[in-house]
Amino acid sequence: MQKISTLSRATLMFPLALVLFEFSVYIANDMIQPGMLTVTQEFGASAAWVTSAMTAFLIGGAIFQWLFGPLSDRIGRRPVMLGGALFFILACLATLLSTSIESFITLRVLQGMGLCFISSVGYAVVQEAFEEKAAIRVTALMANVALIAPLIGPVAGAFMIEILPWRMVFVFIAGIASVSLIGLARHMPETVKPRKEKLPMRQILHDYREVVGNLHFIKAAMCMPLLAIPLIGWIAMSPVILVTDGHLSLVEYGYWQIPVFGCLIAGNLVLARQVDRWRLGSSVKLALYPIGTGLAIMLLGAAFLDRPYFLVAAISVIAFGEGLSAAVMIRFALTESAVSKATVAATMGMINMTLYGVGIELYKVFYLHAGMMGFALLSAAVIWLYWYLARGVVARAMLARVTGHGDKEGSAR
Repeated sequence: MQKISTLSRATLMFPLALVLFEFSVYIANDMIQPGMLTVTQEFGASAAWVTSAMTAFLIGGAIFQWLFGPLSDRIGRRPVMLGGALFFILACLATLLSTSIESFITLRVLQGMGLCFISSVGYAVVQEAFEEKAAIRVTALMANVALIAPLIGPVAGAFMIEILPWRMVFVFIAGIASVSLIGLARHMPETVKPRKEKLPMRQILHDYREVVGNLHFIKAAMCMPLLAIPLIGWIAMSPVILVTDGHLSLVEYGYWQIPVFGCLIAGNLVLARQVDRWRLGSSVKLALYPIGTGLAIMLLGAAFLDRPYFLVAAISVIAFGEGLSAAVMIRFALTESAVSKATVAATMGMINMTLYGVGIELYKVFYLHAGMMGFALLSAAVIWLYWYLARGVVARAMLARVTGHGDKEGSAR
């Protein structure tokens, strides 16, 4: 199919339907976060399960990434994406039947599987259907809409849980996902030609070996989750930091998330507006200034202040830098391999979810044992590792685009 270079109302209908599904999946994590203390109290579980629920969600987002990308190569992107959206809706509604913390955590894993379809199928279609700069602009704009979830999710979840049973959160989410399913069914293009033969496991293993054996791809794929881990750690730990230790109400907790995700959205908007004017990759370098400033605020605040609110300022500034970098780094990683985009995207998804899960558990350990200084030191270490890898990735990608080898498009077999 001919790639789309101009964005219009018609060409944006599929990204809007996809981002609505992405929104519903993300909000399944963000809306319930302020209610996790209520969930654990109802089931008679300890507060340690608060972060475990998010880890379980991310595990669900990793376990079948390897399958759905190659499966969509074989039977088509549309049936896999539409089936995934329906599965997510049913997993949300099944929460009405949850009777224990163990069954709730199991459902969190199943709900997290919705992430698999976004990264290994949905974003692969965006990269296949749009030209490079159009794809980056679409990715950045989609990120803005998706990031409304963590922006309004904690506030909306806190208000909803104040007046309704916490299970109604998942009924509400299932309703949003149902609207997205209708939009995807009507507007999602098919970017590969389906084939009737059986899924060749040997070929799948060969493709994954080729992808993970590409050291340049592995470095590029690790950059995005490393950059995002401080924010992910904040999302996971902020109920403990602000509500349990900071003695805020659930509604106040929700309000304190607004500057964090407002800055992340602002960074994405700046990138979407300037992508045609900036040399591709320059925004990643510019982002180091707000990221470094945020780390300085975090370290100084941990050393001299005993209230957690400085973390909000620090994470907000870092989030702005993340917004400037994320869509570009995703594009760089996706174009580092000539293997099918779905397989590459699935591998990226597995790397993302694994690093996010490890990061959340590390933040829990560091914060519980070393408080806000532990949170700050871990953030500094993660960001340093990100830039150690990213500087080479950016230099290589910018050189490739100058020499005309910037997009190693993989065709679906």
